Amino acid sequence: MAKSTPVKKAWRSLTWLGVILIGLFAINAAGVLWGNSSWAPKLALDLEGGTQIILAPKLESGQTVSNEQLDQAVAIIRQRVDASGVSEAEITTQGQNVVVSIPGTPDEATLNRIESSAKLEFRPVLTSQQLTPGQPSNTFIGEDGASTPYPTPDPGLESTPTASPTNASDLSQVTPALYAAFQAYDCAANADSLDATAAPAADPLITCDVDGTFKYVLGPVEVSGEDLSDASAGIKTTSSGASTGEWAVYPVFNEKGTALFADVTGRLTSLQSPQNQFAIVLDGNVISAPQSLAVISDGKPEISGSFTEESAKTLADQLKFGALPISFVVQSQDTISATLGSTQLESGLIAGLIGLILVVVYTLFQYRLLGTVTIASLVAAAVLTYVVILLMSWRQGFRLSLAGIAGLIVAIGFTADSFIVYFERIKDELRDGRGLESAVEAGWKRAKRTIYAAKGVNLLSAVVLYVLAIGNVRGFALTLGVTTIIDVIVVLLFTHPMMQLLGQTKLFNSGKPFTGLDPSALGAIYRGRAEFRKPVSVPGAKAASSSREAAKRQTIAERKQAALVGGGSDTRTDDLPTDGKDS
Repeated sequence: MAKSTPVKKAWRSLTWLGVILIGLFAINAAGVLWGNSSWAPKLALDLEGGTQIILAPKLESGQTVSNEQLDQAVAIIRQRVDASGVSEAEITTQGQNVVVSIPGTPDEATLNRIESSAKLEFRPVLTSQQLTPGQPSNTFIGEDGASTPYPTPDPGLESTPTASPTNASDLSQVTPALYAAFQAYDCAANADSLDATAAPAADPLITCDVDGTFKYVLGPVEVSGEDLSDASAGIKTTSSGASTGEWAVYPVFNEKGTALFADVTGRLTSLQSPQNQFAIVLDGNVISAPQSLAVISDGKPEISGSFTEESAKTLADQLKFGALPISFVVQSQDTISATLGSTQLESGLIAGLIGLILVVVYTLFQYRLLGTVTIASLVAAAVLTYVVILLMSWRQGFRLSLAGIAGLIVAIGFTADSFIVYFERIKDELRDGRGLESAVEAGWKRAKRTIYAAKGVNLLSAVVLYVLAIGNVRGFALTLGVTTIIDVIVVLLFTHPMMQLLGQTKLFNSGKPFTGLDPSALGAIYRGRAEFRKPVSVPGAKAASSSREAAKRQTIAERKQAALVGGGSDTRTDDLPTDGKDS
């Protein structure tokens, strides 16, 4: 098998880079044609504007909201928004209200995540009534065959149980007053009322399911959403592992919730319908009321119902990130303009362009023709970064803020650092007398360790900043981390392969000054095994500078040999070339 040459390796690396670029552009093109992608990155709230939602707490008379409750609500809502794939959102408090600002126009699922308080409760069913479609829930069919409303409950009806309830399923809790209120309860009129979500946990609750097909009297809360540690959504399967095609939500209780739920299911399993049902109540509405057919002792029940994939995942996210400490209602929803606008965007782009020009000028001045490799590498990094940003905007909801643009600008300097380290290593090898082809390979082996270490530190800093920060700072950290990874890819698959190819050309091998790889200008003194030569004589300050540079880079053996030759001694080594005359 033929040995792989540097040229073959170079072309292989460049081919891989081309395949990656073509693949990424093809994926985004497919998104433009059949998805909601575009050829321009989405902008964040500070550059594009978006939607502002003000959430007001639903309070009973005399109830107040503490700062701790508001802080907890802000943290949970922020987690929900992040889980929906929306980035660069701002969640703040304004008095007792929570203000959520989202870039662009949010979809329905995102709004549901924000607006729903996800106050989850598990209550036993005391009694239920199946409703007739198209008929109000507070009516009955009279003797005349007409729909007749139930009378308003008589205030004089007994509201105190005849005996003290022994558990949450005790039917003695259903007093005449409560049953009369149950009959007169209108599901449609009370679907969004305060009474459902603010009902005391220790009292029975009258409510309906989300589909409006059943009306319930529920016992006190036995397990709350605070006892949940996790939740996920997935397709239901049978005992044999076959898929049913029905979506379900799978909560996971903590240690306390597991013990409580085991006690509840243990009691309900021995009762008759509907008392053997437990209602899963979300924001005052029953989302499911399954029968308890066995004791669930592992703390991992299944919530099933009329779920779609979207609604199941939304509910799972709401439960996973915890129930809000208080319920909220949407006070207003308005479109807001950009907080910074196009002027700041233009300023950021101009700053990036100036930085890029300065890097180009410096590299051409310092490295002459070799600087074109830096420019080409920067172009390759820019193209790769742009298409990655497009895909992140499409698939992950990423939006480019002014802070994110700052991260991209900073990355220009970090990217140029990699090339400078590599080129300086090549120049070191040339000073030691290597040919260009050999210097490229040896320089790469030395440079890549430094590059990997530096980029590892940059990436670690970006990750830590992203994890600990919030808001626009996370956008800065994300773009910084992405460009760091892209920098390594470009150096591996473009910069080094290009140097391998250029090392084979006569132009760069000639060592002309304009190539930036002139051995004489670099002060090279070593030409082969035990063979030395004086630096090329150059008049003036340049000669002195080259001599000093060469002297600094001599080994101890080279300095001794130079001293012997320069001191007029007749001592010479066998390998030292002579002109045939005595010294």
